[in-house]
Amino acid sequence: MRSFILVLFLFLSTGLFAQDTLTVLQYNLLNYGNITDYCNNSNNNINDKDEHLKKIINYIKPDIFTVNEMSRSQAIQQHLLDKVLNTNGVGYYRKANFLSVAESNLVNMLYYNSKKLRLHSHVIAQSYIRDVDVYKLYYLSDDLDQGDTAFVICVVAHLKASSGTNNANKRKVMAQNTMNYLNDYDDDNNYMMMGDFNLYSDEEPAYLQFLYYSNPSLRFYDPLNQSGPWHNNYNYRNIHTQSTHSETNGCAVGGGMDDRFDFILISDNIKNGKKKVKFIPGTYRAVGQDGRHFNSSLISSPANTTVPSDVLYALYYNSDHLPVTLKLLVDKTLGVNEWENSNFEEVRMVNPAGSDLKLTLSAKNHSRMSVDIISMTGQILISKQFSINQGQTVLSIPVSLLKPGLYLVRFTDEQHVSVVRKMVKD
Repeated sequence: MRSFILVLFLFLSTGLFAQDTLTVLQYNLLNYGNITDYCNNSNNNINDKDEHLKKIINYIKPDIFTVNEMSRSQAIQQHLLDKVLNTNGVGYYRKANFLSVAESNLVNMLYYNSKKLRLHSHVIAQSYIRDVDVYKLYYLSDDLDQGDTAFVICVVAHLKASSGTNNANKRKVMAQNTMNYLNDYDDDNNYMMMGDFNLYSDEEPAYLQFLYYSNPSLRFYDPLNQSGPWHNNYNYRNIHTQSTHSETNGCAVGGGMDDRFDFILISDNIKNGKKKVKFIPGTYRAVGQDGRHFNSSLISSPANTTVPSDVLYALYYNSDHLPVTLKLLVDKTLGVNEWENSNFEEVRMVNPAGSDLKLTLSAKNHSRMSVDIISMTGQILISKQFSINQGQTVLSIPVSLLKPGLYLVRFTDEQHVSVVRKMVKD
């Protein structure tokens, strides 16, 4: 065992095991920037929505942010970038270019953290009823100049709404068109199929298209692995994403939490980490869902404590959908200064760790840092918050209860910059 740990440590010292995490967020924004006879400046004001979104974004800190129900106005799409994402000292988010074939008033968009990612390409997979967008991102790895990197392809769809066989068949056509396009696009890559699918159960033809497509390399996996008759079913109350409102306000749909409409499905490559990107088990969730508000509003009694109270109210007032999120592990080293735009200059850790993990941090000014020790399956085992002085600070985290083996250590500063290292426990 000690010889195995020594070999791992030698790899670690050369940086061959460096990895990063990407946080993904998918959200139906409920007519963001659209003025209709039912969603207007009174019940869906964009300036109010901006303040709600800022709280949600600051809480989740996404690296990839995909949205449905955005205005087709490019000025509105830029507005979200300038007035929500790149605010409060943050300036690294970028957006994809806008494409439209279906001419729908409700469109999709993708925003991304440009310190970690770049947009490779954007195409439309299908345009029946609404466009389904395919965004191909690449990671800014240190071996990018040698032509090597990791790709993430986000397929963003807003399928036809409403119940009934006719609408379910329209969703099926949209799904079939999309999958057939992807079959000729790049079938062996890292895919996420994401968006508001408006599905009422796992027996819907569109869902079956995604999970059981004829090309096995393009079949998607549901990270929650909770297939079933989701609609108005108490047994699935922990995963419902719509509706946050019990009563309609004219714009937001009422009825309470009783539908699972919002999804992030992942390809086998991402599930099993075959192409340098791997889903971290246990990280998929509907933000703000506590399983205690079936058929009631998000803010009704009993108190929902899964998120801070200001985030909870932001989720309630911003949209009638909850966003869904997950984390990805990227088996690459970021090819830029990891602590760029951060108060921290360097983090050193002693490997292998014995009964304590010993850290030395260098900071420009007094600040705070969170340190998470994570298992290789994605479970956060230890989480600590530290106040860091200007200059050099030495820390020690007890890890004696951890079994010998390999772990991830994630450092996150106040600017939401995260760096991941691997730790060997002796």
